[in-house]
Amino acid sequence: MAFGYGGAVVAGFLLTAIPNWTGRLPLQGAPLGALVALWFCGRLAILFSGAIGLKASAIIDLAFPAAFLTVVAREIFTGRNWRNLPMIGALASLLVGNALTHGDALGFASPGDVGNRLGVATLLMLVSLIGGRIVPSFTHNWLVKQDPNSPTPAQFDSVDRTALVATAVALLTWAFAPESPLTPWLELAASGALAARLARWRGEKTFAEPLLWILHLGYAWLSVGLLLLGLNGLAPLLPPTAALHALTVGAIGTMTLAVMTRASLGHTGRALIAGKRTTAIYAMITIAALLRLLAPVLGPHYSLALSLSAVAWCGAFGGFALFYFKALTHPRVGPEGAPPI
Repeated sequence: MAFGYGGAVVAGFLLTAIPNWTGRLPLQGAPLGALVALWFCGRLAILFSGAIGLKASAIIDLAFPAAFLTVVAREIFTGRNWRNLPMIGALASLLVGNALTHGDALGFASPGDVGNRLGVATLLMLVSLIGGRIVPSFTHNWLVKQDPNSPTPAQFDSVDRTALVATAVALLTWAFAPESPLTPWLELAASGALAARLARWRGEKTFAEPLLWILHLGYAWLSVGLLLLGLNGLAPLLPPTAALHALTVGAIGTMTLAVMTRASLGHTGRALIAGKRTTAIYAMITIAALLRLLAPVLGPHYSLALSLSAVAWCGAFGGFALFYFKALTHPRVGPEGAPPI
């Protein structure tokens, strides 16, 4: 998930957002096709690693993150977009995590499952960082549109900075030192900081618009997942995988689906309103996360919960592909406007 799905959604987001950040033309044509081909070849290499060998599989799979890192670095440096330099660091972290994972498979020494944890931690940090930009911004715009006098999300300040630092420290410690006695406390501190940050964004005012509340829910999963990680480190009442799935299926799955739907509507000229079908796929990703989290405590219904979670996950993303296929493969229906991302 971290390097296959995660690599694809990060690339899709950045290829959409960077032209808006830098004012440069988006990647298109043959260069874009080459990136897609590299990603697809990486997936095939993993699938057929037994036939082509682990070393060849690693080389092919690492080609996409290396190439994409180069593309993003070129765009950010050429566009002098210094505010988004952290994106280069995030992509480098994904590349290193992927390389460590392949190194484990090839027999090189690395501490535990650090590669996969680093990949997941990087995606979660991106949820914290990018979500912290778009969730309050989109909420502010919608609330003002509904009522110019409505209270709006708090401006970025020390609370936000504290939450970002606490999250980064907790995730890095979890990635590289999950058994440290300090790690659970850092995770609990980060969870509390994220909850305090989220509480200032007026999420309770967004229930009328699913395009907004799903963003708040995705960010809330990040706080919940870190809370469960911390509690599990102090008193393991649930399997460690419960917290991990709150972070992956919950935070990463929900936030990426939320951004995919919003960007698809906005960049194709459609109204930023979630219809019944979009709301249905939001419900399915939420059900998938809840069932995957609760499965270990359902006793004899564990296997059924896992199966239903998988069905809901596939339904959410299959539904996105089905419902948004026409919009994404046909010309815009409206004039160019302000970018949704």
